[in-house]
Amino acid sequence: MTGPPGGARVGVVGGSRSDFPVLEDAVAVLAELGVEAELRVVSAHRTPDHLFRYAEEAAGRGLRVLIAGAGGAAHLPGMLAAKTLLPVIGVPIPTQHLGGLDSLLSIVQMPRGIPVATVAIGNATNAGLLAAAILAVGDDGLASRLADWRSRQTAAVLDDPSNAAG
Repeated sequence: MTGPPGGARVGVVGGSRSDFPVLEDAVAVLAELGVEAELRVVSAHRTPDHLFRYAEEAAGRGLRVLIAGAGGAAHLPGMLAAKTLLPVIGVPIPTQHLGGLDSLLSIVQMPRGIPVATVAIGNATNAGLLAAAILAVGDDGLASRLADWRSRQTAAVLDDPSNAAG
């Protein structure tokens, strides 16, 4: 999951290991597209200095996009965005009491000037695909792999037995 130092292009972080089952979907789709990612615990509330270092050093380590999953108060994506110029994609983590709506609202309501792209609750796959699309702007090989991935998605729908002519 975590590649050699300097090899990852996407940093995927969660506030705790309990976020990993959701965030692993981003890592998996990125791996399928040939994009190396690292998966780390970086807590906005328990380790703010570590969060600041991670954000400030990310570009220098070769990361180009950050994906941050957070539940509840969900400050991690916004705090990362405040400390780096890299694109940040927020993944609201489903929560026990509000189903992740609290996470979604916390992430999507960033103040003007500090953007965080936000995907649907629990949808780290789309976060990985968005990160790949951002990287593909400057990477023709990745753009081709992403186009192929999307073509397979289309074919899976069209090839569904329910679409067979009767």
